[in-house]
Amino acid sequence: MKVIGDVLIIIGGIFYLLGGLGIFRMPDVFNRIQAGTKATTLGAFSLILGVGFLNPSWFLKSLILVVFMTITNPVGSSVLARASYLHGSKISKLQKDDLKGLYEKEEMSQDD
Repeated sequence: MKVIGDVLIIIGGIFYLLGGLGIFRMPDVFNRIQAGTKATTLGAFSLILGVGFLNPSWFLKSLILVVFMTITNPVGSSVLARASYLHGSKISKLQKDDLKGLYEKEEMSQDD
């Protein structure tokens, strides 16, 4: 159990490192949100489960935390991305803006 816990903690640290690197290297806020959310979610899962394996009395609590993070992290990143888009954050030239004009049409239909 100790070896599994140690390996999971090391994997979690690597994911956190890669997530930080992704936040630093990505060109726009939307890519940064994606890199940060995905990598740190997997890093947190690994770290929390590693702690659960190292201390078996905490394992059930660790699983509950992982389930809670599975539900809340995608919602939080979606809200951040939507707010950034509505605020007018620039999109990388490499990406296509599929939502362009969508929110303006919604605002016009609500005004009628």
